[in-house]
Amino acid sequence: MTGDRVRRAREAAAEGGADVLVLTPGSDLRYLCGYHAHAMERLTALVVPRAGEPFLVVPRLEAPMVDASPAGGLGLEVLAWDETDDAFALLAREVRARLGSDPARVAVGSRTWAEHALGVQRALGGAVLELAAPVLDRLRMVKTPAEVAELAAAGAAIDRVHARMGEWLRAGRTEAQVGADIAAAILEEGHVAVDFTIVGSGPNGASPHHELSDRVVAEGDLVVVDIGGETATGYRSDCTRTYAVGRGPDAETAEWYAVLQAAQAAASAAVRPGVTAEAVDAAARDVITAAGWGEHFIHRTGHGIGLDTHEAPYIVAGNALPLEPGMAFSVEPGIYLAGRCGARIEDIVVCTEDGVQSVNGGPRDLVVLPG
Repeated sequence: MTGDRVRRAREAAAEGGADVLVLTPGSDLRYLCGYHAHAMERLTALVVPRAGEPFLVVPRLEAPMVDASPAGGLGLEVLAWDETDDAFALLAREVRARLGSDPARVAVGSRTWAEHALGVQRALGGAVLELAAPVLDRLRMVKTPAEVAELAAAGAAIDRVHARMGEWLRAGRTEAQVGADIAAAILEEGHVAVDFTIVGSGPNGASPHHELSDRVVAEGDLVVVDIGGETATGYRSDCTRTYAVGRGPDAETAEWYAVLQAAQAAASAAVRPGVTAEAVDAAARDVITAAGWGEHFIHRTGHGIGLDTHEAPYIVAGNALPLEPGMAFSVEPGIYLAGRCGARIEDIVVCTEDGVQSVNGGPRDLVVLPG
């Protein structure tokens, strides 16, 4: 963690015409200065004006946490406010002192609480609010080698969980029971937090974001298992595999699952510098559509990943963004047959100088587990 990220954010914001960035607790704040702050009603914000030095506004009771974080080594000015202070007025006063006037345009993080965004706007004379995403996405989309290494470690950890699936996924157990065991294993295998556990058995597999339920897994079920967690450094894992419980698939299922495998492989192989995000989506979608299953592929092919599980770039039709080395995202086509079953195959991949690197391994075949 160095001050270079803050400097580059200021330069990018100024190029886009923003007078000041105001970033409250969340992944943007953590990315820029390393402070993993707790979101709450008290205002914490990293403020990056186009002129003058950046600074942190924090509740006094949390100032020691800043010093103990990587942000403490960046030399940022920390303005601590007391419980009876107006934190927004403090922020506005410091911005005016650096700019010499009220800013006209203030860029805030996409997930800033409304009470904080509106408080900043009121304190700064009704400045126009806009999203900081166009600025920060440009920085965060392209991972450094160190970030790629963190994603690879997260991917290896979640691969180890999938490799143990036979310990928990079997007929006679509920999705919730299986999910609880998976969640425990996510922590055992190297994560500090569980982001999600999707166990979609039988007809529930046709719902891509299915919540764990009391449905009992039956012999012969297809089960979609989509899991992910957070590592100690904040980087995320996300990997989906589909399992058959007790016996292999029938001929029709085997046929369309092979199509899904081919689509996932085609999309991964399409990744290289200069190829657009939408072209990667098309590489998967065209295979599935040509085989007659296109109407059953109901979501985008992928999403970026880093300090957030879902971040830019999004691998979807209409996104003409050219890929660059260091961009990391999922490749996860699926086929969903409503009322029957579904399947998805998901890897996290990284665009490299000459192609693609997957951070996930393990079989992409339909794994048959004992009933």
